[in-house]
Amino acid sequence: MKVLFTCGGTAGHINPAIAAAHLLKQRHPEAEILFVGAQRGMENELVPREGYPLKTVEIMRFQRSLSWFAIRYNAKTLYHLPKSKRQAKQILRDFRPDLVVGTGGYASYPVVREAAKQKIPTAIHESNAVPGLTTKMLAKVVDRIMVGFEDSRQHYHRPERVVVTGTPVRGDFFERTRAEARQELGLTDDRPLVLSYFGSLGARDMNRRMAEFIRLECKSDPFYHIHAAGNAGFQWMPDLIRSMDVNLEQHPAVQLKEYIYNMAVIMAAADLIICRAGASTISEVTALSKPAILIPSPNVTGNHQEKNARVLERRGAAVVIPEAECSGEGLFETAHRLLTDETRLMEMKHASGAMSAPDAAERMYQVMMELLRF
Repeated sequence: MKVLFTCGGTAGHINPAIAAAHLLKQRHPEAEILFVGAQRGMENELVPREGYPLKTVEIMRFQRSLSWFAIRYNAKTLYHLPKSKRQAKQILRDFRPDLVVGTGGYASYPVVREAAKQKIPTAIHESNAVPGLTTKMLAKVVDRIMVGFEDSRQHYHRPERVVVTGTPVRGDFFERTRAEARQELGLTDDRPLVLSYFGSLGARDMNRRMAEFIRLECKSDPFYHIHAAGNAGFQWMPDLIRSMDVNLEQHPAVQLKEYIYNMAVIMAAADLIICRAGASTISEVTALSKPAILIPSPNVTGNHQEKNARVLERRGAAVVIPEAECSGEGLFETAHRLLTDETRLMEMKHASGAMSAPDAAERMYQVMMELLRF
C-alpha cells in the first residue's frame, strides 16, 4: 500500500495529513507514505520531524488583488505552473501511489490534479468552513471531499462526494480532565481560567488591546488569565503594562508568556478562550468543548477566519468580535459577562462540543480505506 499526502502553507493544512498518516501507519505498518509540499513551506520543518519523507514542487500562491505587485506576483506564479506539473508527474511516476490525499495549501493542487488525471484514487480535506481556492478547483475532479463542518456541505456542487470527517486534533489534548489540568497548573481556588493567544507570532494590535484587558482585570483579579504575547509582543508588552501602573508581580493570577509550550494542559484547564479563528484553533477549541471569544484575523486570504468563526457563532459556541470593533475594555466586559453567567457558559460549552469530531483521524482513515478498495 502506497499513500501520498500533499499539503502545505499552514499548520491547519499540514497537521490533518500528519494525523491521518500516523493512524494509517499504526494500522498498516507496511504502508509506504510520502509527503509532497512546496519548496519553502512550513511542511519542510513539520513533516520530517514526524519521520516521513518529503518531496517538493516549485509553486507559488495566487494573490487576490489588482495591485501592480499582485499582478507581477501572479505572473510569476503562472510561469512556475508548468514546472510544478512536470514535477508532480515525476513524483507520481516514481512513487506510484495507490491513493493521493490533499489536505490544503497551493502545493497540493498540481499533485492531486495530476493524480486525478491519471485515474489514481484521490481525496481532499478542507479544514476551513468555506473552501479555499485550491479546494474549489480540486473539488471538481477528486473522488471524495472531506470537510470539517456539517455546515460546509452547502459549498460543494457534488454533495454525494462530501464526507464530514472533522479535523484531527493531537491526542495529548484529550489526556487530562479540567480538574487534572488545573491541578497541574497549580490553580488553588475556584476562579475560572481565561486563556488568550493570537498565534505563535502574536498580533501587535491585539496585544495592545490585551494590555488594556489586563489593566482592567488587575483591579479585582476576578479570574486567572494566561496570555501568550508571541515573540515580538513579548519584547514590549511588559513595558506597556507597567506604563499603565500595573505591576504583574502583585497579580500572580495573571501570567504573561512569550509562548505557550503546554497548550494541551492550559486549554484543558481553561473556562474561556480568546483567540483567532484559524482552522486548527477552531478544531482544538471544539474538541475540548470550550466556550470562546473569537477575533478573526482580518489579514487572511478569502476572510476564512471570520467565516469559520461565524459557523461557531451560529451554533451558539462562540462570541465573534471583528478586530475593527474590538477594544480592550469591550473584550474585558464580554469575558467578565460570560464568566459570570453559568447558564450561558454551559450552553456554549455544549454547543462547542456538539461541533467536535474527536474521531476525525478515524473518519479520514475510513474514507481512505474506502478509496483504496476501488
